[in-house]
This record gives sequence, structure tokens and C-alpha cells, in this order.
Amino acid sequence: MPPTSSTSKKSIHHLPISAQYLSVLCSGIAEMDNRSAPTVERSDPPTRKPLWRSQAINKFTQQNLPACKPVLTPTWVILTFLLIGTIFIPIGLVCLHASRSVVEIVDRYDIDCVPEQFKSNKLGYIKDSSYPKNCSRTLKVNRHMKAPIYIYYQLDNYYQNHRRYVKSRSNQQLLHGLGSNKTSLCKPEQSNNGLPIVPCGLVAWSLFNDTYKFIRGKSELNVNRKNIAWKSDRDHKFGKHVYPFNFQNGTLIGGGKLNSSVPLSDQEDLIVWMRTAALPSFRKLYGRIEENLHANDVIVVNLMNNYNTYSFGGKKKLVLSTSSWLGGKNDFPGFAYIFVGSYCIVIAIVFMLLHVKNSRNTHVGYN
Repeated sequence: MPPTSSTSKKSIHHLPISAQYLSVLCSGIAEMDNRSAPTVERSDPPTRKPLWRSQAINKFTQQNLPACKPVLTPTWVILTFLLIGTIFIPIGLVCLHASRSVVEIVDRYDIDCVPEQFKSNKLGYIKDSSYPKNCSRTLKVNRHMKAPIYIYYQLDNYYQNHRRYVKSRSNQQLLHGLGSNKTSLCKPEQSNNGLPIVPCGLVAWSLFNDTYKFIRGKSELNVNRKNIAWKSDRDHKFGKHVYPFNFQNGTLIGGGKLNSSVPLSDQEDLIVWMRTAALPSFRKLYGRIEENLHANDVIVVNLMNNYNTYSFGGKKKLVLSTSSWLGGKNDFPGFAYIFVGSYCIVIAIVFMLLHVKNSRNTHVGYN
């Protein structure tokens, strides 16, 4: 049966109510989504780098910058090795000649300056202050030595580069004296009888104290002991108004003593000693002889063998040396240049023979 007019009116009456309900429901869901969604702050867009800068960075990262790109052909390689060899060998010969022109006299005296009755107990001899430590040595000059002639003392098997030894000092105290309290690293030579030690530490405590006098014929040679330390050390590391205080007054005496009326900046033997050596065998400057020594001159050295190297098996040597434009006697730079130059020439010859051989094989293959 077809629907009656009352039924159709009822369905038409409920249609707008359903649409209204759906509209309210959708708006509520949208409002809940807006509340639950996190707020996102807008940031300014990143500033773009200039175009030229981007291109430059791109060229750098891609290794496209303009540069010299030599083509290493066999001819260029052979000529380069030959050039290095021909330059290095003459330089090595010049350095070697300069080193060989230095006249050097080396005399080890630590064993011969021990009396015969103490040969088996050297340590007991050096520690006993009742026995005299004076000793006489004779040096003969074989070649003419032009002034200035440098006097060095050389110590072997002496590890001044030991970590605890190197740190046992106070640079602030050396510069400012008793006004500095940064002396904790100086132990055990930090204080004595409740009073601070200036200069403190094991480095200063073990100061070398052998002395030398040189006699030629009947006259004593004058030894200049001024300006033997670095000027920068004298001016900037050791105070001009800092004086030794309570130094070497303990029961255990290390090395030499210092004049308490002379500031540290003027005690250059201490300044030289405080610049610690990197190797166990080293030389330190003692002074200079300001006059020439002729060939066949006989030099008598009166020395005081005070310093204890017997307790650790060390050696003491006296060195007289001239100098050249290269410095003291040192053959290593000359031999190094000669070795590298010779090696380059040998490599160049080998490459040349290989290049000739490969060229012939290539021509034979083409034919």
C-alpha cells in the first residue's frame, strides 16, 4: 500500500532535527581537537646564505678550487730527485766541514781524581768532607783554538728529565722570593726548621759545584763567567730582588751553596743549572776563556771534585770547545744531509733505468 499522508509528514518533520544534531556533534568534535592539539610557535624562516658563499663552500668541499696540479711524469720525478740530491750533498759537506773545524778537548776526571785508597769506595770518599777534593789534570792543545773558548761540564747518566725532579721547583718563588706561597711542589726541600727555603726544590738543591782553574805556563787563564745564562732567564724568570734564604742548611747537603748577598738574577751558574736537560747526557756552560790557545800548549787544570755522581753511576767530564757558524761540534746535520742527498740520487738513477727499460719494451710492442 502506498504510504499515507500522515506517515510522510512524520518523516519530513524528523529530517531537520537529525541534521541539526549532526551539525552540533561535528562542531563539538572540532572544538575538542583544537583544545587537545599542541600550540606550535612559528619561527622565522632561516636566513639564506649568500649565493657566492654557498658556491665557495661547495667548491671547497668538492675540491674544485683553482690549484696547481702538476702532472708527475717520469721525467719530472727523476729531475726532482736529482735536484734534491745535488742540493743536499753540498749542504751536508759544508755542515760537516764546519763541524770538523771545531776544536774540542774532552777529559773525564771523576775516576782519576779519586785517591788510590778510595778506588773501591768512591761514594765514601765523596761524602767524607775531611778528605781534600782538589785534583790536578793536564790537557794538551793539539790544534789552534781561537777565542772565545767555551768551558763546559758534561754529566752522563744523569736524568734531569725525571718527572718528579723537573717539577720540584717554584717558578713564582724564583721570581718573587718569600712573597710567593706556591711552594708545595718543592717537597722535600720546601722548608727547613720551620723556615722556607729560597730557592726551594730538588733542582736547586742539586746544584753542580765542581770548580776549575786553568794555568798555562806560569800564568792563570782568566775565566769569564758572566753572560753564560740566557738573557730571557735572567730578566724574566729570576728576581733581581730575590736573595737565597735558608739554602743548604739542612742535614742532607745536595750540591753547591749560594751567596746570600747576591740576587738570584746574578747567580748565573744557578740559572744555567735550573734549565733542565732533556737527555741523560748533557753539557752545561761553565764559562769562557777570552784568549787564544796555540797548538802544543799545555794547560794545567786545578779542579775541586765536589759533586757526587758516584751514587748513581754517573760520569763527569771537562770540555773545552771552540765554535763555528753552526755552533759546537755536531756531525749529525752534515751526515743527515749527505745521506738524504745520496739516497735521492740513487732513487733517481733507479727510476731512470726503469723508465728507459719500459720505454724500450713499449717500442718493441708497437713494432
